[in-house]
Amino acid sequence: MSQITKDPAYDAVDPKDFPAMMDVERYGCRSTAFDKIISATHDHFWDPLDKKYIDFTEAFDQSQHMLLPEDFFPIFATKLGDTMGTEKRLLFARESSRWQLSAILHGEQGALALSASLCHILKDPGAQEYAANQTREEARHVTAFSAYIKSRWGTPLPCGETLQTLLTEMVLAPEVYKKIVGMQMLVEGLAMGAFATLYQKSHDPLLRKLCQLVMTDEAFHHKFGKIWADRTIPKLSEEEHARVEDWAAQCFQTLLFNLVNPLQMHHVYRAVGIDPQEGMNAIQEAFGDDSRREQMKESANIFRVLIKTLLNAGIITDRTKAFYGMYVDMNGLKAEGDRMIGDEIAEDGIKFLQTINFTGDKAKTLLAAE
Repeated sequence: MSQITKDPAYDAVDPKDFPAMMDVERYGCRSTAFDKIISATHDHFWDPLDKKYIDFTEAFDQSQHMLLPEDFFPIFATKLGDTMGTEKRLLFARESSRWQLSAILHGEQGALALSASLCHILKDPGAQEYAANQTREEARHVTAFSAYIKSRWGTPLPCGETLQTLLTEMVLAPEVYKKIVGMQMLVEGLAMGAFATLYQKSHDPLLRKLCQLVMTDEAFHHKFGKIWADRTIPKLSEEEHARVEDWAAQCFQTLLFNLVNPLQMHHVYRAVGIDPQEGMNAIQEAFGDDSRREQMKESANIFRVLIKTLLNAGIITDRTKAFYGMYVDMNGLKAEGDRMIGDEIAEDGIKFLQTINFTGDKAKTLLAAE
């Protein structure tokens, strides 16, 4: 197993070596690196089953209105889209939105499993406690997105093959750096961009509220990856850095070219009588690299947020800068600083949660629990 451990907080053992977790000296070697984000857990607590936080009985009529804007569906801007009538466009938008929200649900399930797997291998009690906290938070995301999808479509769609393969690889990877770069930075970065975009553009108030609540958690999950990067990236050898950088670029490319690929979304295309390969050809004909670059200029574009995460972490160097530079202005991205598009949305969400969690009857309950 080729671990890259540069800080004791990320020291790991084989998942089968449980006796190592009962080493008497281990209990007293607790890093303080994660104390602040562990303590902040109470500030962003929410319960998806409690209507005080979110009510999944709120209705939205998808037979008359698109849940997401038309520009979320590239097929509409192609020659195939020109032949689609109103009813067919609404059906495609409904099933495509279902597919996108299902992918988010599967991603949250992957994050839950990966966080739990970190609890099995991280030796540092502080890092392990943080991973346990994140596991709990990812579990409520699975509950919440399951409830949302049930309210809008009944059941989710299966996970796309590429996303399923990538999530499985991350969850089962024995290397801590693959788990943290893959999930805590890439997938969490992707999620923050996706939730920010949905919050800003969705026509469904319930989805906007759900995304903001989830972002109050995801912002902290993102920080766990940043702490790893701050403590690890500067200490890497040239060979180790190349290994991490190549893994990140490989995951990014996989996500970029496959997340909304018609061949991955074959359930959606077949639902409206379009052959997936025909849909792929039409989109490739209508959209080139220039179109993709224009889309990435938007601060909330999910892949732009992802690139900014990797760049700020010091993972992207001149070796791979040109690859990412095909899609964004790397110098302009760097000049923006550390603030992410989702930070303000999450901060407003935490203020909302504090009004519920620390006032009235809820405050009395918390004091009683103490």
